[in-house]
Amino acid sequence: MAEELTPATPDESEEPIKQRKNGLYPGVSDELAENMKSGWADTELRDLEPIPQAAETAARRAALSARFPGERLVIPAGNLKTRSNDTEYAFRASVEYAYLTGNQTEDGVLVLEPEGEGHEATIYLLRRSDRENGEFWLDGQGELWVGRRHSLTEAGTLYGIPASDVRELAGALREATGPVRVVRGYDAGIEAALTDKVTAERDEELRVFLSEARLVKDEFEIGELQKAVDSTVRGFEDVVKVLDKAEATSERYIEGTFFLRARVEGNDVGYGTIAAAGPHACTLHWVRNDGAVRSGELLLLDAGVETHTYYTADVTRTLPINGRFSETQRKIYDAVYEAQEAGIAAVKPGAKYRDFHDAAQRVLAERLVEWGLVEGPVERVLELGLQRRWTLHGTGHMLGMDVHDCAAARVEAYVDGVLEPGMCLTVEPGLYFQADDLTVPEEYRGIGVRIEDDILVTEDGNRNLSAALPRRSDEVEAWMASVSS
Repeated sequence: MAEELTPATPDESEEPIKQRKNGLYPGVSDELAENMKSGWADTELRDLEPIPQAAETAARRAALSARFPGERLVIPAGNLKTRSNDTEYAFRASVEYAYLTGNQTEDGVLVLEPEGEGHEATIYLLRRSDRENGEFWLDGQGELWVGRRHSLTEAGTLYGIPASDVRELAGALREATGPVRVVRGYDAGIEAALTDKVTAERDEELRVFLSEARLVKDEFEIGELQKAVDSTVRGFEDVVKVLDKAEATSERYIEGTFFLRARVEGNDVGYGTIAAAGPHACTLHWVRNDGAVRSGELLLLDAGVETHTYYTADVTRTLPINGRFSETQRKIYDAVYEAQEAGIAAVKPGAKYRDFHDAAQRVLAERLVEWGLVEGPVERVLELGLQRRWTLHGTGHMLGMDVHDCAAARVEAYVDGVLEPGMCLTVEPGLYFQADDLTVPEEYRGIGVRIEDDILVTEDGNRNLSAALPRRSDEVEAWMASVSS
């Protein structure tokens, strides 16, 4: 990895180091600095079209404007974060910002200024690197180091929002008057400029509104979610094809195989891949992925591709590593499958959000009573939550630009709410028998099973976006045999 130019010390040259007049870049001669200013072709892009979701982002901004009339609204993208020394983590814009603009660049800020009965939107971005002062080749974030960025004119065309230089925004916000709200937690500089103008309570109302606005997906979002799921299905097929190589290495071969599909067809994985083999499947969020992959055990693969527009799939399959379930594995797997079937059937418009969880939990409780692991009746088990020793987690969550989307929504709008067409959620029951659990038969210990699909609420019921991946145990075996042959 190339290093940035650093100031020269006196013993690096026989001649004195010439300092630039502004003193910003020691070690650069005046002649080189002057040479770098000229001889560059015009690269302005003049045939751009608006991004595919421009109409949808405009509608989202209009809804936001209607909710907070007469108030200045500030939604930052966020800044780069240091990973180590002089390297940064890959940047991912805040969901609120990307949802309202479609833009994904660091340091961006969307500002809605009150105007008449509505708002005028401006997107504040870093302009092209300055070639006159040498920024483009001397600054670590200059374009010769990290790549070309769009000009403000280009950005205005792409996103359908007038664009201005973000470096001027903090000063303008300090001088601004009138009510203002900001989405917190992404840009400390912007928040500092608004310190005396905002309150945590009012800002939280803005964040909550933007979270609840994403509960119902528009057609563009549904298309992106299906795209994410389709890539994820191919990623699962990739994994099945290399299970023999994973057995010779570790769970990380599985993680890396899926990651390749995510990077080739999407932006990234939507969350840390869970490639949990054997007893690791009993750890709900096993992301170390450094364990052995053994024939005769199960692999719980929980993974999702994130599209270039940040929409992620979230799918789980529990697969027999040698292609065939043992009798005990199949017994536990089939119970989870039955629970998921009951949960999916409960997803429909007008149903309570909690209904699919309750339906799945009831089936699991019935099986646990049937197997003698907990004393019935089932109603008693559910009332006391006794099944949770082996089920642990909720049966699903909203899905979208975050894998656990809409997390800031009010309880009454989400968990205690009612399902509507356009909502997308996961249904993912599981049973997990820890390796050291002495309350279950020995043959159960170390077996963890979860099955998860991405379900869209439709006008007349639901649609399983991930139905292309088999779920029933015999179908899983047949699928694995056909993919690996």
